[in-house]
Amino acid sequence: MTLEHAPRVAMLSVHTSPLEQPGTGDAGGMNVYVLELSRALAARGARVEIFTRATSSDLPETAVVPGADADGRPLTRDESRAVLLADRVPAGVVPPVLVHHVPAGPFERLDKNDLPGVLCGMAAGVLRSEAARRPGWYDVVHSHYWLSGQVGQIAAERWEVPLVHSSHTLARVKNAALAPGDDAEPAQRVVGEEEVVRAADALVASTPVEARELVDLYGADPDRVHVVEPGVDLDRFAPVPAAERRAARAALGLPLDRDVVLFAGRVQALKAPDVLVQALAALRASGRPVPLLVVLGGPSGRSTAVRELRALAAMTGVEQDVVVRPPADRDTLVRWYHAADVVAMPSRSESFGLVAAEAQASGVPVVAAAVGGLRTIVDDGVSGRLVRGHDPAVWADVLADVLADPERRDEYGVAARRGAERFGWETAADQVLKVYGVAAEARRA
Repeated sequence: MTLEHAPRVAMLSVHTSPLEQPGTGDAGGMNVYVLELSRALAARGARVEIFTRATSSDLPETAVVPGADADGRPLTRDESRAVLLADRVPAGVVPPVLVHHVPAGPFERLDKNDLPGVLCGMAAGVLRSEAARRPGWYDVVHSHYWLSGQVGQIAAERWEVPLVHSSHTLARVKNAALAPGDDAEPAQRVVGEEEVVRAADALVASTPVEARELVDLYGADPDRVHVVEPGVDLDRFAPVPAAERRAARAALGLPLDRDVVLFAGRVQALKAPDVLVQALAALRASGRPVPLLVVLGGPSGRSTAVRELRALAAMTGVEQDVVVRPPADRDTLVRWYHAADVVAMPSRSESFGLVAAEAQASGVPVVAAAVGGLRTIVDDGVSGRLVRGHDPAVWADVLADVLADPERRDEYGVAARRGAERFGWETAADQVLKVYGVAAEARRA
């Protein structure tokens, strides 16, 4: 890259902390993305500081994600401080990642539509952090989601460094695929995204589909759009023998003699778990075997979403076939993947689809909606199935077809792992570092 040293990165994740549990509220794949990318960048010598809005007075001003010395031993707090302040990182040392909780607005969770009102306070907090460093400390600002991009514009301009932006989701794309009764993204967000697209020195898209959307829907300069596929922890998310899959089921309290379909994600209209519930009802109505549907996640937005999903299951006669469990940490999530016969993602919009990539890395076939990044991850008929539209009857047919053929399902699982092996975080970090270099050149020019 063209920066003279491993960069010092101000990573902005304003509306949700990467330390929060994915699967509920505003926490999802982006949280995993920001934290894992930051760790992978640190493993390459970068010093990464993440800035997020403080939602509780109990949160520490700064949390430390430990680094490691050249022998792999975790750094002590004093060692971490020395590494962070040094001009250069010693060979073989992995710097810690800092997560700054910036007070901006009330110490509580706010609806995303209310967050634009606290962005000035957030920007001031980010700038204050830099003021405690020597001039020219940060080399690049990398913002995630449009709210962070608004803050990132101010910081990058003030520090005279490049702004790299990752959208993760786009309002115009979401509004084109709204579920019945769902609320459209506000015009304020569309305008904010347009501003960030114009201001950024480089835009990171997760898939070629997202890259085209940035150009076609937001007028992005194609030369500033770079496709970097997100990563997966390929060591954690890996296939296991059949005996371990049965053990995972037993440990999670699932039946050993019944097919299991897993939905992992926030319970919201955009992710469309209701389509799966209605697909089960269609299977029951036609007299076909009904799998057990496990919904692993919590509500986003309306707190009644889980209750409404349970009510739908009761109304359609599949209440006993649907199990709702709270979101799981990463290690427990692996067990859920291993316990499932199929992971289903009926999302109406999905910029990438980290759950699909993790499931496939775990050797589990995915049945997914043919939207957004899911079309990149799932190789239709090879590693799983892509379903056009959200008709529950069609989803019932596809799920029944996959579940009825264990041999073909196993073949999907083998191909799924093989395809997922291109999604390592190390590869993603290397590509992002190149983007930082290109953005630095663009800023200098």
